[in-house]
Amino acid sequence: MIKAVRLALAATAALIILATTVLSGAVAALVTTPAHDSTEPSEHAVADIPANYLALYRAAAPHCPGLDWSILAAIGKVETNHGRLDAPGVLAGENASGAGGPMQFLEPTFEEVVSQHEIPPGGAVPPSRYVPHDAIYAATFYLCDNGARDNRDLYGAIFTYNHADWYVRKVLTQAGHYRAAATTPTGSGGWVVPAHGTCTSGFGPRDGAMHNGLDIAAPTGTPIHAAADGTVIDSGPASGYGLWIRLRHPNGVITTYGHNNTNHVATGQAVRAGQPIGEVGNRGQSTGPHLHFQIDLHRQPVDPLDFYAQQRGPDLCGP
Repeated sequence: MIKAVRLALAATAALIILATTVLSGAVAALVTTPAHDSTEPSEHAVADIPANYLALYRAAAPHCPGLDWSILAAIGKVETNHGRLDAPGVLAGENASGAGGPMQFLEPTFEEVVSQHEIPPGGAVPPSRYVPHDAIYAATFYLCDNGARDNRDLYGAIFTYNHADWYVRKVLTQAGHYRAAATTPTGSGGWVVPAHGTCTSGFGPRDGAMHNGLDIAAPTGTPIHAAADGTVIDSGPASGYGLWIRLRHPNGVITTYGHNNTNHVATGQAVRAGQPIGEVGNRGQSTGPHLHFQIDLHRQPVDPLDFYAQQRGPDLCGP
């Protein structure tokens, strides 16, 4: 009888150990596996970001749905060069503003974040703003609480991190450098769909005036991709467009992306076909969230649908 009881207890203990092992494995997978739809790091990102930091950025981002790891990485770059900055408040102490650690948290802000969110295992106990693991996860939760979730207000979330428009633009530009070109449908001519949505207004006369582009309706925050390889010649405010981007391509072609919610690229930057360059918005003279996509050939606007057909590009208005 005693032997039978011992066997039963041993079996129960084995089940508990097995369950604990499975649970630990699940937690580890949750912490280390990037989101399925996250972007891939560019060659520049791999060369510039320490491997342990890159792994943490990619592991932490999925804890905020819609937040791409490159935003965390860009903040880490701008704040302390991924912990490599030789300055007070990076490894210990505080800078003149009272911030500390690789993600430069004020102590009250960090304590508030960790009191509201459980930092996954792998860092200090209790969590420390000077430990990269804890700081990066805390930054994820902080951005998420302030608008980054589902890209509701990414610009506002970054602005909350550091209250300056120049800072937001610098972070978004850096994030664009860190992301590899997206794998979007492309034709044999090298052109890709700039935004996935519903075509609502085509090229031609509209309300007594000429509409020089194609409107693609999509929710605010929908990624805008470079239609082809090119160079940014404008990125910022523009009359009527609110916020626009213009790219120069070979053979006298210029593409325009208007009414943007945010821009991720800066003037003079080289971009590749499919690279995320901004987000769909509703700025300027706009009646709803959409991308105004315009193509000029030798300074003359042309119908984007006809141009893509001639270039054997993908269907701009397809699913």
